[in-house]
Amino acid sequence: MNTIFLITGGNIGDKRKNLQTASALINEQVGTIIRSSKIYETEAWGITDQPAFYNQVHIVESDFPAREVLNKILKIEEDMGRKRTIKNAARIIDIDILFFNEEIVNEQNLVIPHPQISNRRFVLLPLNELAPKMIHPVLKKSIDQLLLQTNDQLQVTAVG
Repeated sequence: MNTIFLITGGNIGDKRKNLQTASALINEQVGTIIRSSKIYETEAWGITDQPAFYNQVHIVESDFPAREVLNKILKIEEDMGRKRTIKNAARIIDIDILFFNEEIVNEQNLVIPHPQISNRRFVLLPLNELAPKMIHPVLKKSIDQLLLQTNDQLQVTAVG
């Protein structure tokens, strides 16, 4: 059984409903969500002239290997209407693998842990809620340490 940390997010349409739909599809197609963070509202990152995002982290137990999890979450995004345009553009849903067990993967189109974890408060805050003492397998620091040290100053607020 694999333990996977996924982050879901989006800023188009009914953001809360889209996160709920993504969660249901993850449960059906990827594995069992065993814990979820609160939902956090975050200023847009990268392209800032767009609506704020809702983000949520899930801990998922799954029998699937990492590459298959990636394929399944990309299919969920597509099924929900995600249109890939430019990097960091507005989107109905985005699902990223943050951690997969304690594995380090560096393959084409699949890097685990997600390389931007330490640079994004909207990832670190919900991760810290779920697993503050978990050690990042590459950076060798706990999530709560990474949160204290991040340079990202974007506003991130729990909304439920």
